[in-house]
Amino acid sequence: MKMSQDDAILIKNLYMSKQYGARRLLSDLPDKGWKLGSIDSLLKRIRKTGTIVQQPGSGRPRLSFSSGGPCAQSGGQARKALISS
Repeated sequence: MKMSQDDAILIKNLYMSKQYGARRLLSDLPDKGWKLGSIDSLLKRIRKTGTIVQQPGSGRPRLSFSSGGPCAQSGGQARKALISS
C-alpha cells in the first residue's frame, strides 16, 4: 500500500516535534499498514533534504526516441554502438 501525502506529513511532524523513530511510529500507529522500510526511507529523505517531496530529476531517466529507436538519454548511443558491434 502506497503511503499517502497526509501520512508522510504526519510522520514528518511526529519525527520533527517528538523525535519518533520508525519503530515507534509502527508501534503507535499499527492500523496504518506501513512497512518499516518505507518509513525508514522517508525519514532518511527528511534528514537529508528536510522535505517529504521527491526532488526533481531524482527518478529513473526517461527514454528518448531518436532516429534509431528508443535509447536512454545518458549513454544510449554508446550502448547502441556496443550492441551493434
